[in-house]
Amino acid sequence: MSCIFCKIVKGDIPCVKLAETALSLAFLDIAPTSKGHALVIPKEHAAKMHELSDESCADILPLVKKVTKAIGPENYNVLQNNGRIAHQFVDHVHFHIIPKPNEEYGLGVGWPSYPISPEEIKALGEEISSKIK
Repeated sequence: MSCIFCKIVKGDIPCVKLAETALSLAFLDIAPTSKGHALVIPKEHAAKMHELSDESCADILPLVKKVTKAIGPENYNVLQNNGRIAHQFVDHVHFHIIPKPNEEYGLGVGWPSYPISPEEIKALGEEISSKIK
């Protein structure tokens, strides 16, 4: 097993644990972008969100909420990346809770606009919604 988060879940690598459920684990990030930067991971290994079981999905967000409330930031980001070009560097689903106390610390985000017409948005919405089961 080479997944660092699986090793943390197993107890082979220590962490500063914040909270835990039967299916999820929350701990402080060892390379934080701000004070209180935490990670919440499913104990189940899945590289990307769409690969995670519904049971783990249902368990993890309430824990993200509880940990966020405990950290207590006024402003924060909850970030979950999937794939290398989407900035995922550990191939195990994880949510970052990143307090944003000021412009200097926390997550910095650029948000480029994608050129798309209202008609294209409507067609895309119809295409995607037809695939949701």
